Parts: sequence; C-alpha cells; structure tokens
Amino acid sequence: MDTEAQTPSALLWAGRIISGSVVLFLAFDAVMKMIRAAPVVEATENLGIPAGAILGIGIVLLVCDAIYAVPQTAILGAILLTGYLGGATAIHVRAGSGVFPIAFSVAFGVLAWVGLVLREPRLLRTILRRQ
Repeated sequence: MDTEAQTPSALLWAGRIISGSVVLFLAFDAVMKMIRAAPVVEATENLGIPAGAILGIGIVLLVCDAIYAVPQTAILGAILLTGYLGGATAIHVRAGSGVFPIAFSVAFGVLAWVGLVLREPRLLRTILRRQ
C-alpha cells in the first residue's frame, strides 16, 4: 500500500517540514564541528571533550543525519540520531549544563521521531502493535 495515499496531506507535509528542519539544523551543527568553529570548540572542551574528537563527532553526526534524510533509510537514521542525541544528553547531564541544553537534545530526538511518524504512519502502528 502507498503510505502517501493513506496519509492526509497536511500530516505528510507537517512531517516533511519537521524532518527537514531537524536535518538542516543537525547538518549545520555537524558542519560547524567539522570546520572547528571557535565557539563549538570552546563549548565542546567545556564539556570535557577533547578538541581532537570534534571532527569525528561532526562526521558521525553528518552521516547519521544523511541516513535520516533519505526516505528509504530514515528509520535507521532516526535510531542512529536517537543514540547520538542520547549521548549528547548524557554529556550535558554529567557536565551539569542545566535544563536547556538537556531539553534541547531530547527535543531534537523527539522531533526526529515525530517528523518520521507523520511521514510514515505505519511506523507508529508497528511500534504500538501488541504481540
């Protein structure tokens, strides 16, 4: 069955907009890490992460983001982004960063899944299916 034929147009577009926003923001974040922008390096070092790890972190984020952006691999991408953002949340909790950075990383993980579920409603039915 064609998912788009079953999904109301407004929900489908809302999912695309939410997912697109997540992809654009995370791609920007990844690129800023990869070019080692001074504020990113400083913030990362303040969290106790060595400067030498920033490039690798940026590459991992960009790869996860790209996998999420491709419709055929979006579910795998959402799983990978959940892991990445879970790690970011843990780092902020450990560093005592405060509520905003913790909530921000959690919110982006939630938005990634909301956007995906709005685009692929069968996914929610599969997750909620009782065995």
